[in-house]
Amino acid sequence: MKIPSPIQRRRSRIVIIPLIDIMFFLLASFMMLALEMSRTENIKVNLPPALQSQQDFRPDMINIAVDKSGAVWLEKKEISLAGLASILKDRFHANPDVPVYISGDRDTLHGDMVKVYQTVRAAGIQKIAFMTDSRQNPTTP
Repeated sequence: MKIPSPIQRRRSRIVIIPLIDIMFFLLASFMMLALEMSRTENIKVNLPPALQSQQDFRPDMINIAVDKSGAVWLEKKEISLAGLASILKDRFHANPDVPVYISGDRDTLHGDMVKVYQTVRAAGIQKIAFMTDSRQNPTTP
């Protein structure tokens, strides 16, 4: 027969919760340091010409052109971005599936094209494409 001792025996146990906290802290610190050390640099690239583009013309589509000075043209008429927005909203309410094709001069600034794109998206139009020239010579920069 086993007689129990009046003094309780202490059991040893490992508490791992503080260890988990320390590991998460070290992981977060390492990730923050790694993000600080990485440098993102852009390189210059020559984008390929769109040799696979096809002519697509439908009477219900909207063609918007942006020239190298940043002026916006709709159906061969110069128009402001505010005027373009109101026309696009009217056309969108008449036909929610109306496609919009944006074409830009080769020397058009990226910011001017983005302004037109944002105006089209703000009107609610989802079908937007950028026109390319399939006859473009791939060797010209």
